[in-house]
Amino acid sequence: MAAEQIAYTVKEFAPAVPGWLNKGDNAWQMTASTLVGIQSMPGLVILYASIVKKKWAVNSAFMALYAFAAVLICWVLLCYRMAFGDELLPFWGKGAPALGQKYLLGRAKVPESKHRGYNDVDDITEPLYPMATLVYFQFTFAAITLILLAGSVLGRMNIRAWMAFVPLWLIFSYTVGAFSLWGGGFLYHWGVIDYSGGYVIHLSSGIAGLTAAYWVGPRLKCDRERFPPNNVLLMLAGAGLLWMGWSGFNGGAPYAANIDSSIAVLNTNVCAATSLLVWTSLDVVFFGKPSVVGAVQGMMTGLACITPGAGLVQSWAAIVMGMLSGSIPWVSMMVLHKKCSLLQKVDDALGVFHTHAVAGLLGGLLTGLLAEPDQCKLILPFDTRGAFYGGNGGVQFLKQIVAALFVITWNVVSTSIILLFVRLFIPLRMPDNQLEIGDDAAHGEEAYALWGDGEKYDPTQHGWHTSQFSEVAAPSPYVNGARGVTINL
Repeated sequence: MAAEQIAYTVKEFAPAVPGWLNKGDNAWQMTASTLVGIQSMPGLVILYASIVKKKWAVNSAFMALYAFAAVLICWVLLCYRMAFGDELLPFWGKGAPALGQKYLLGRAKVPESKHRGYNDVDDITEPLYPMATLVYFQFTFAAITLILLAGSVLGRMNIRAWMAFVPLWLIFSYTVGAFSLWGGGFLYHWGVIDYSGGYVIHLSSGIAGLTAAYWVGPRLKCDRERFPPNNVLLMLAGAGLLWMGWSGFNGGAPYAANIDSSIAVLNTNVCAATSLLVWTSLDVVFFGKPSVVGAVQGMMTGLACITPGAGLVQSWAAIVMGMLSGSIPWVSMMVLHKKCSLLQKVDDALGVFHTHAVAGLLGGLLTGLLAEPDQCKLILPFDTRGAFYGGNGGVQFLKQIVAALFVITWNVVSTSIILLFVRLFIPLRMPDNQLEIGDDAAHGEEAYALWGDGEKYDPTQHGWHTSQFSEVAAPSPYVNGARGVTINL
């Protein structure tokens, strides 16, 4: 007991431990930041590198790697305060660097978050840790949004155009959604709910990705028709990092290690598991066998769907949301996509529109229906509830619809303008002769020093470079397309 008293007495006098600092909250927030960062690096880097054809593995991984680094520098130089700083416009903050020692070591605060017009409520977002922690936490969300968007344009976008697009989209698109819904903008004060990014991240990345895919143009016909993963097991490793990292994604949203953070983590995993099982079951029923890629897509739709309401719905509601997120995006991808001429025309390489835009929109609307009043009181400074709980719930559902329309419209317009501007200086799509080659043409590097890109073995194209000490063995009747080498000792 004496040791504990000394420890808590000393902290009051230590310069690195000011009185407002809650060590538990700070430790959890930095841990959550790291978990979300791991979702991108290496999670989505690995996932993208392995889910595409072999000839695009390096390019796909590098697009994610570049975005992660570029977003961080832009974030601290300008964009953090555009999203979470003082108001410039009702939907945009004043850009400024977030690099000064005094600014970063002071207590975290979102200056425009003080709610107005809610029965004398005087509440402002002011977590019990330094601004540096909040800046980095929010950076990881901005980075993963750009990386998710990249999934729509893999396999053909000019890497130089991508390098120009990333900072421009962060500045003119992401910061608008983040400020409007999280940083004290007009949707935030109107009472729209987006717990951890169903609209800011998933709906935005899915809509912007589909828009970008339209302007960049399609992959080669041979790539659109056959685009097999080059390493399914490695894809699962990346998907696993993405799933586990989501505990920090939604668990860090309350800005504290509190009871709402706990329920958010549980609901996140319950919804993801349910969605994965429903998607897999539909694959079995309609296609006769479970798909590993399909299971990963079901996992993603569940995670995206629960995000806007993870800490605001009951756990039984998380199961309901998982059932719907495992089925509605499945229908949009497997059925509606084939019947819609626009979706057929636009080459969304990884189906980001279905797995993130549809799932994120679904989650935002379901939050407007299922948000539980008592759980809303845990973190929201005003009285709100989903439509199923009566009261003002119907109005809340309408607010969710209006916010979704704003996010969709802004992302279509801003993404189009940015890409048309970039196109004035850099071609958006790689030339066909480079698309036929892939990584070697784009980077002068290849992922694997092996033949094959999903095609069957052809000795005229894939013959071994044998030496005087080796000879090609007879084809194995048990392995489709693989060959071994017998060494003469």
